[in-house]
Amino acid sequence: MATATEADAMRRAIALAARALGSTSPNPVVGCVVLDARGRTVGEGWHQRAGGPHAEVNALRAAAEAGHDVRGGTAVVTLEPCNHTGRTGPCAQGLIDAGIARVVYAVADPNPTATGGAATLAAAGIETEGGLLADEAAAGNAAWLTSVLHHRPFVVWKYAATLDGRSAAADGTSRWISSAESRADVHRLRAEADAVVVGSGTLRADDPHLAVRGREDVTQPLRVVVDTNATVKPGARVLDDAAPTLIAVAEDADTRHLAGVETVRLPRGADGAGLDVAALLTALHERGVCSLLLEGGSTLAGAFLAAGAVDRVIGYLAPALLGSGPTALGDAGIGTIAQALRLDVTDVTRVGPDLRITATPIAPATASVPEEN
Repeated sequence: MATATEADAMRRAIALAARALGSTSPNPVVGCVVLDARGRTVGEGWHQRAGGPHAEVNALRAAAEAGHDVRGGTAVVTLEPCNHTGRTGPCAQGLIDAGIARVVYAVADPNPTATGGAATLAAAGIETEGGLLADEAAAGNAAWLTSVLHHRPFVVWKYAATLDGRSAAADGTSRWISSAESRADVHRLRAEADAVVVGSGTLRADDPHLAVRGREDVTQPLRVVVDTNATVKPGARVLDDAAPTLIAVAEDADTRHLAGVETVRLPRGADGAGLDVAALLTALHERGVCSLLLEGGSTLAGAFLAAGAVDRVIGYLAPALLGSGPTALGDAGIGTIAQALRLDVTDVTRVGPDLRITATPIAPATASVPEEN
């Protein structure tokens, strides 16, 4: 049974793993803490980028560089050590070679190409224990786990609104509903995501840039525009070279004016007006996108919710009232209170003058994505 020291080490490993959110896809985020035979922390590491050393290797390297002996020690890892050779060697074998006597991990690896590390460790005589703080570790790795288990990206819907749910005033003005602190926090969300998506309506109304600003050493997310009829104009800010961009259009859309811009052709939804959400998510998954930040607008957000394709909701509520104007959420296919999409609130945090509310849907629905007006 895991000790209190190992539990503390796992909490630290989960925090270390989070440092690489947005930088490891299509790999998971993983943290590792190495304890010596007396239970003292002698090495820490995390997987920083796909193709680079894994968390266990970095932690063992840190211990060695500090002159610590890890033989007979314990490795505490957020994910079962991998058991395959890809761009790097198998971590299970690395722990064996280092003389580690015990491995405690949080989440079993569901990837069929990498699983089996615990069995390899046990066969080598190393004591192994899984499941320590599994829920916490899985929450930190939700994007990768969703990608592996469900073959689609993990979708976070972000919105900003007044307390009465308005995303803009009656005249269409919306800058700025939320505070500077909230807007800076959104750039953190972008930095943690593999892709950021908006609809064509938001593109026409706001000409958003969608790249991460104000943060150093980040991997810019893929900017995705759901533009069924290819209405985006050359010169749109999202088409600059600050970050990669993908325009999702219908199979019959005329894209001759988008020469040099990467596009993906997708089938229309059941109503024929917009793109099929499942096809969009599949296309992004095939590009290695594990996490998707849905930024707007209200029509697209409603469509994703109706499609059961939102895994987390993050709302920035400003202490202001408008009384009229566009709402933050459009038609989500809900016609009666009995169909309301109930949420489990997991966090409420003050960000500047605003409230940031994080919640997860309890019961998703199904639908397709309409064209945003």
